[in-house]
Amino acid sequence: MGGLSGVVASTLPVIAFVPVNSFFNLSAAIWSALGVALAVMVWRLVQRAPIQPAISGFFGVGICAFIAYRTGDAKGYFLFGIYTSLAYAGVFVISMIARWPLVGVAWGYLNSKGTSWRTVPRAVRSYDIATLAWAVVFGARYVVQSQLYDADQTGWLAAARIGMGWPLTGVALLVTFWAVRRADSAIEEASKDHAGAVTPRDPDTRDAL
Repeated sequence: MGGLSGVVASTLPVIAFVPVNSFFNLSAAIWSALGVALAVMVWRLVQRAPIQPAISGFFGVGICAFIAYRTGDAKGYFLFGIYTSLAYAGVFVISMIARWPLVGVAWGYLNSKGTSWRTVPRAVRSYDIATLAWAVVFGARYVVQSQLYDADQTGWLAAARIGMGWPLTGVALLVTFWAVRRADSAIEEASKDHAGAVTPRDPDTRDAL
């Protein structure tokens, strides 16, 4: 929700955390990540940009830093993100099974159209495709990063966190954009068909027939 700048800002604490931990120690890495997250929040305030993504990001970094501190291991910094990805993947899959694909629910809320799309099968299928794309993205993040976590590959964890962030999110957004346009088109066609079906024919035309 923070746009491109929010995506970039979300990776900066990770970029700071890993090298500082390598060259100094875990405590310094934790404080550097928190410092960068705080600097991002201040920067967005100065730029008069939406502050909510920065606040959420700061608290997210705080949770990651706390887990790393409690586990006493740098790789603990990534544990929260790993299981968050698993939770997100599960939510997206469950929404599809329940026939309430999450992308459709979110888009209906954002454009104030509610849940009328659920009566249009083609729209539901489109939202299913978009929802599946996000489920695959989050599922892939969990699978890859959990394996790296178990293998104690902190450096590769950071690389996977960044590499599976921007590129995969971009792919999922493209699929979502395509699916939303397809769903909107299906809903519009269904509305026209319904309007045509309920509009009575002109009496003169009926008499002529």
